[in-house]
Amino acid sequence: MRFLFIVLLISQLFLSCEREITFQLDQPASKLVVEAFIENGEPPMVFLTSSIGYYASVNLPILNESLVKDAEVSIEHAGSRYVLKGYAALGPTSLLGYYYTVDSVAQQPILKGVLRGSYALKIRWKGESYQAITSIPDTTRSIDSIFWKSPPPGNPPGKVAVYVRAKDRPGFGDYIRYFTKQNNGPFLPGLNSVFDDQIIDGTSYEVQIDRGVLRTGEFEEGYSLFNKGDTVQLKLCTIDKATFDFWRTTEFNFASVGNPFSSPTRVLSNLSNGALGYFGGYAVQYRRLLIPR
Repeated sequence: MRFLFIVLLISQLFLSCEREITFQLDQPASKLVVEAFIENGEPPMVFLTSSIGYYASVNLPILNESLVKDAEVSIEHAGSRYVLKGYAALGPTSLLGYYYTVDSVAQQPILKGVLRGSYALKIRWKGESYQAITSIPDTTRSIDSIFWKSPPPGNPPGKVAVYVRAKDRPGFGDYIRYFTKQNNGPFLPGLNSVFDDQIIDGTSYEVQIDRGVLRTGEFEEGYSLFNKGDTVQLKLCTIDKATFDFWRTTEFNFASVGNPFSSPTRVLSNLSNGALGYFGGYAVQYRRLLIPR
């Protein structure tokens, strides 16, 4: 009984020492967020927003306010400078987005990406200057074919797995990113969309292609599979090391959200002056597959 009394007394002493601790988090300064890319045969696309606080409320008016519509954006290529023009993407009732690309009326010839071309992006906004350099690599993966197989047992009925058979060019240092399009939907990146050639360098290989996804939350069972009757398009892109590093670290951070045992990883950017995001070049190939019902 004496021992029990001592334990209860010590517990009461600890409980009486508890106090509420409140942390006052600093409000970080807003930063420029850049998603910019150029593909072979296509004009550049530049999306600019200002960052939103981690714990801030997010709704359509706040997202619209974050759109940067007053920046000066240009791209230099092969000794020429191209000034980009801003365009609004309008929905039925509201503004959906804002982007910068070539002015097809004022500028001739129009800037379009070419294989082995180098590009310098320059942005001026609120008195600050930002820049990044990228290139569109040569095509280093040759696609032999894409095809489908029945998935392993236990998957939902009516699903199929899509595969690609390809060959990698000899020599380490080749990087790819892939997207898929399901029927009339948009091209979406795979949950893990970037890969290097450390294992498959100089070889022919066969690998499953996961269906592209929107990274908005939980994924349903069999999310990586396609359906019988789907028309699938594969967009396979060769990218440079900086673009690979950005998406590799971004996807690692997304996958580790909520995991108490994961290590923090800094997202690697090729933009100067503390801007967030990336400017990347894509050497694009397309393949199409019709899956019978």
